[in-house]
Amino acid sequence: MRFLRAVRFDASDDHVYSSTAGYNEIAVSGAFEFSDLSETELTGKTGQAFANGFLGVGSFGRTTFATISDITNAEFEKMIEVLSRHFIDVYGAPNHQAAENAAHEEAAFVESLCKDNLLNTIFAVSRTLDEDGIHEEFRVIKPPTDGIHTRIWNVVEDDEELSNG
Repeated sequence: MRFLRAVRFDASDDHVYSSTAGYNEIAVSGAFEFSDLSETELTGKTGQAFANGFLGVGSFGRTTFATISDITNAEFEKMIEVLSRHFIDVYGAPNHQAAENAAHEEAAFVESLCKDNLLNTIFAVSRTLDEDGIHEEFRVIKPPTDGIHTRIWNVVEDDEELSNG
């Protein structure tokens, strides 16, 4: 199954978000975290998380970028279990079934994003809030299809340096 995982290109997420997702952690949109917040509450690091962050399932930290990766059935089931527990513990889901249904709904949304894209496609999200609710727009960076690696430098032996070394 294809699903999103957190990508950390550098340490910038550590400065942008209150809590950051771990590298390669399974990720979901996580817009549900902001469903009860008003526009005036979406400032600072909370505002950044709302505007641009995917949610890592496990750390419940944020990441700016996520990539499509294969996950096992066991990883998927564990993610559903962890997300369900989060809905109960943090959001007061009335019972395990309701929490699990919400986790599956969040997972189905991510699966729909991934299904028509290649492995290693990078996603970024941009969210806005208005009187109709939260709106998400996803940007994608598709991986190259004509060769996986790109040469960025050449190593050339210098005979003079070798003989003087």
